[in-house]
Amino acid sequence: MKYPDTEAYKFVVKRLSELGVYLDDIAEIVYGLEGKYLPKLTIQDCLNAVVNVVHKREVLNNAMSGLELDRLTQEGLIKEPLASIIKNDIGVFGTDESLALAISQLYGSIGTTNYGYVDKDKTGIINKLDTDDYQVNTFSDDIVGAIASAAAAKVAHDHS
Repeated sequence: MKYPDTEAYKFVVKRLSELGVYLDDIAEIVYGLEGKYLPKLTIQDCLNAVVNVVHKREVLNNAMSGLELDRLTQEGLIKEPLASIIKNDIGVFGTDESLALAISQLYGSIGTTNYGYVDKDKTGIINKLDTDDYQVNTFSDDIVGAIASAAAAKVAHDHS
C-alpha cells in the first residue's frame, strides 16, 4: 500500500477544524514564539511553516493517532481504565506528551524547548482545548502545541 499522504493531511486538518482549531490558530502561536526574534516575520510565513510541518508523515501519523484516541474516548469506545485516564488527562499518563514530543523534535532541540513552553503556558488555542470540559482533548492540545513548536523551530532554522 502506498502511504495516503493527501488523505492523512485532510483527515488531520478536518479533525482539528471539528475541534475548532484551524491552521491559522497554530500559525498565531508560531508567530508568538518567533516574532520577537524575527522582526520581518509575517503570519503568512508562520502559516507556511505550519502547513509544511503538518504535511510530514511523522506528524500525520502521531496526529491521527492522538486525535483518534481522543475521539474514541469521547464516544465511549475506549475501555477502562484507559478511558478514565484519557478523559481526565491524568498528569502521570504522559503518552499524550510522548506523541507530541516526537512531533516537536523534528527540528531539533528548539522544537522541544518550544513545546515545553507552550505545554506549560497553554498559549492561544491550546488553552481553549485544555480547558474544554465537554470534549476530550487530552492528545489534541498536545498535538497542536507540538505542531506549533515544530513550525516555530522550522521558522528559526529557515531564518538562521
